[in-house]
Amino acid sequence: MTSDGFDPFAYAHAHRREIVWMSQNTNHLVPPEPATNAIRQALDEHRYEGYPMAAGLPELKSLVLADLGLPTDSGCLVSAGGTEALYMLARALLGPGDEVIASDPSYLIIHKFIELSGARPVPIEIYAPPYRLTADRVQAAIGPKTKMVLLIDPLNPLGSGYPAEEVRAIAEIAKDHHLWLLNDITYRDFSDTHTLAYPYHPEQTLTVWSVSKNCGLAGLRIGGLAGRPEVTKTVGKYNTNDLGVNILAQVAALADLKSKATWFDAVRTTTRANQATIRAAVEATPGTFLPVYPSQANMFAIDISATGIAPERLQETLLRDDGVFVRAGNYLSPKFGGRFVRASFSNPPSDVARFAAAFPKAVDRLRATAVTPRAA
Repeated sequence: MTSDGFDPFAYAHAHRREIVWMSQNTNHLVPPEPATNAIRQALDEHRYEGYPMAAGLPELKSLVLADLGLPTDSGCLVSAGGTEALYMLARALLGPGDEVIASDPSYLIIHKFIELSGARPVPIEIYAPPYRLTADRVQAAIGPKTKMVLLIDPLNPLGSGYPAEEVRAIAEIAKDHHLWLLNDITYRDFSDTHTLAYPYHPEQTLTVWSVSKNCGLAGLRIGGLAGRPEVTKTVGKYNTNDLGVNILAQVAALADLKSKATWFDAVRTTTRANQATIRAAVEATPGTFLPVYPSQANMFAIDISATGIAPERLQETLLRDDGVFVRAGNYLSPKFGGRFVRASFSNPPSDVARFAAAFPKAVDRLRATAVTPRAA
């Protein structure tokens, strides 16, 4: 909510049929038939009348492990979205006085969960090339209270991806120091290549997965955690969904994962083309640039700091005047959030074309009245 009381999410939801939704990295390119057909069948069978299996559908869990390329005997916890799994693991594995090496920018909800556990995130500033953590900086940040390393790959909000050798190096550092390694891989399917940390530190790596973005099921809230069975059992003690996760979400996730190989290449191709459309609009707008290009996720940050425009003002102007919803960076970085907006692009090309037409004009409208922010 802005200082004058404007709530962009309330506005966007109230006008959802008119809005180009590029604010939450949601995927609007997945063919609807697999999920909707599975949901209809579950409805016809009245599966909603009973509780689902508390541990999750066995076939879904097996398919998740296969999709990730993890050992078939791994533990797999199903939760109401990957975010719930993040909360559970923070509560289970962290306590007062512990420290977690993280980054700034980052997905700050994880930092909040760390703090709720009594622990403290120790963010490394990465808003400069290569716009990600490096093994050397992780090694230098480890102290006597370090308990965990947070590795989000690809990284929300910048879209940075980690080379295989960097993933291995960070995982081996965590292993050498007997640290937990939280590997959040929500956006892995959008990457050109992706390397899991698990093989390099299986004893203490927690792989958080989600079908919100790859399968376009954000509204159904399903995801989870994979790792050694004894680790997922420990985390599972903090699971409040003791009667299971929504059965309609589970059957939809199962159907989309089964069919993903037939349609995700087209999703990736479209997102790559959409990135190019956005880059052209940014390059045509003085004072703006993309810190990371190409993105290895389905979003990136657009730096607007040289325009003197506050990200919240640009967010509101695009939303109210143009029906395009992007996200102000303050949600994602305590120090650098005043420099950028985040835009996702797993949308139909017509949506992205609407953004590309609106963005330069919105910046021009605001530039004359902008106050240049202090340097970060």
